[in-house]
Amino acid sequence: MPRTRSPLTVAIACGGTGGHLFPGLAVAEELRRRDCAVTLLVSPKAVDQQAVQGIDDLTVVTLPAVAFQRGSRLAFFRDSVRAYRELRAAWYRSETAGLKAGATPHAALGMGGFTSVAPLLAARRGGATTFLHEANAIPGRANRLLSRMVDQSFVGFPSAGHRLRGPRALVTGTPVRSVFVAAGRAPQSQTTRRLTLGLHPDRPVALVVGGSQGARGLNDAVRAALPVLAQRAPEMQWIHLTGAHDVETVKAAYAAARLTAIVLPFFDAMDVALGAASVCISRAGASFLAEVTTLRVPAVLVPLPTAADNHQWHNARQLAADGAACLLEQAWATPESLAGAVCGLVNNPAAAAQMRAAQERWQSPRAAADVAEALLRGIAKRQPVNSSLPLSPTDNVPEIHPVLSA
Repeated sequence: MPRTRSPLTVAIACGGTGGHLFPGLAVAEELRRRDCAVTLLVSPKAVDQQAVQGIDDLTVVTLPAVAFQRGSRLAFFRDSVRAYRELRAAWYRSETAGLKAGATPHAALGMGGFTSVAPLLAARRGGATTFLHEANAIPGRANRLLSRMVDQSFVGFPSAGHRLRGPRALVTGTPVRSVFVAAGRAPQSQTTRRLTLGLHPDRPVALVVGGSQGARGLNDAVRAALPVLAQRAPEMQWIHLTGAHDVETVKAAYAAARLTAIVLPFFDAMDVALGAASVCISRAGASFLAEVTTLRVPAVLVPLPTAADNHQWHNARQLAADGAACLLEQAWATPESLAGAVCGLVNNPAAAAQMRAAQERWQSPRAAADVAEALLRGIAKRQPVNSSLPLSPTDNVPEIHPVLSA
């Protein structure tokens, strides 16, 4: 008689920035395909709350969380203790924070950042198998600390693994959501996506994305370059995602330059926006870079200079060294240099094609699946065999095939 199996439960701490949240969502998609029950642990920040709207097949729990930064360190420790206590109470004693009493997860995965600390410590204390993923070339402070305590680490850049302690990190690449993987494998034409956005199908499109933290500096750099760009590339159409604060100022700048532009604070269908673009001007967060390389969009990267440990510069440098992107530091992003980098890709099809070919070497379409499969193997190895577990060490779990990027 076959064993009765209960659902495998996994908690994923992935809030704080889109760079943590969207890879976490990608892994959650893969775990749900494997009939796991997944809980997303996010922060109260607007980027988290907006992104999880409409998710109906995952449990979403908001935990108190503040980044560990100068001026907020006391608040970080206070909120981390609160989050830890809430999770301990939810998982092991009483009903709170939207979780059922005794709903001990079989595993917990931290995607980096300040929202990962309390969940991984609480899960480890309760005997769950613990994992973390580091997307950036330079691991963050939280992951450097937590890597000593988890059962397995995953990294997006091979160089990051040497900076983590504990078990040898698996190089998986950075997970991207299935909509990007599907678009990369069987892409619609640029024409279709441009028509969907109301743009002219035969004119080039530049996409500007500053991210949740670095929009203001990039917005200012692009606004300053618009008069030069209007002279060199008057046919260029623009999609500019400004963040919450600069929408009207940026709209006025495009109007003054007499350029066709869609200016929005945010845009949910990033696969459509990237797929319509001839070139992308963006920061260099690892999650967005994974989406860019998946869709093979020539990119001018302007790393956020205030990013912790200058990790965005290190991300961009690794791609630029391989020819997969153009690196332009913000201090050197003059109107002429920015316009030159953009027009050099749009007006030179050979250069753009060469960059797209280099980006193929940085694609990791199986990253989310590889992380999900490694989670299942790790749980099967550690959890005792009994009738309540959905997986045993003898179950047939697919072998992981890490993507070894250049």
